[in-house]
Amino acid sequence: MKNDVRQRARQRLDERLLYLKPEDRFRAPPKGWTRAIRDALGMTGVQFAKRLGIRPQSVEALEKSEAEGAIQLKTLRRVAEALDCTLVYALVPNTSLTGVIDARARKIAMRDLGRVAHTMKLEAQGTGDADLEARINAYISDVLKERDLWQER
Repeated sequence: MKNDVRQRARQRLDERLLYLKPEDRFRAPPKGWTRAIRDALGMTGVQFAKRLGIRPQSVEALEKSEAEGAIQLKTLRRVAEALDCTLVYALVPNTSLTGVIDARARKIAMRDLGRVAHTMKLEAQGTGDADLEARINAYISDVLKERDLWQER
């Protein structure tokens, strides 16, 4: 039951995050979004500082920290408001959440089955690799379905 809920949640997130791919469409300009938008609006550093309630000398440091990825989210949120923008924040999986789970389960299954195969081979009871894929799938569905895949051992 718990796995079904997690699986549906993953599928819903995967569907929502699909619209953010490919991620390179959202890559920040070289000097950062703050500077690019401020320049596009024709807003000077002094005008921007006044809107933010900071000293004009702080604008350059703020823009540099954003371009370097060191800016705090709450500061970036204030910057967005000052530029009449909305901050959009997301973590976008490289594949899909379902793909991450499947790959992790497969990795664990191959590791665990490899140990068993090695032991059986030492005892001259080895099984052939012909049915390896079926054994991996069976192991994932029978053994790993309720297991915490992220527990290191």
